[in-house]
Amino acid sequence: MLEAQGIAATRGGRRLLDRVDLSVGRGEIVGLAGPSGVGKTTLGLILAGRLAPQAGTVRPAPERKRGPHPVQYVAQDPAQSMNPRWRVGRILTEAFAPDAALLAALGIDQSWHDRLPHMLSGGQQARIALARALAPGVHYLVLDEITAALDPLSQAALWRVVTGLARTRRLGILAISHDEPLLACIADRVHRL
Repeated sequence: MLEAQGIAATRGGRRLLDRVDLSVGRGEIVGLAGPSGVGKTTLGLILAGRLAPQAGTVRPAPERKRGPHPVQYVAQDPAQSMNPRWRVGRILTEAFAPDAALLAALGIDQSWHDRLPHMLSGGQQARIALARALAPGVHYLVLDEITAALDPLSQAALWRVVTGLARTRRLGILAISHDEPLLACIADRVHRL
């Protein structure tokens, strides 16, 4: 279980999160909704161990061990996590080599491997970012508005893959989105900030 208890955080002198409790179980999809600026991304970064809370605890504790962190964060702009000078094949295998079944499930075409990130569409970049986050030993994903820039058909296709992976790999997913109807369709439950 990924748990946040009593999380507090401020940004720019303004309190964003005040004693927030949230849990995500393995194989569960939890939606995180709320208007802009309430701390959804901050909470996601805290859960993934990229930011420290001012108060509260996260379990499993976001500590670095060998291998990937068990909680991976995927940003709204997947290009942020890619070296723009590397070919996609190198980006995909930087930390581990995703197996062919995972690449096929995500719809990643072999022809993309020789391209630079800017040569891919937003949906293709999102699939690459997801593949990179799904290293062995990863049990939870924090997906921050990953389909916000995609057309409805691409959104639906990507979320079908993500929900399937959550079930087959028993991944806990925190899906952050402004789109509450989307969260109502994909999440087992929705937490509002």
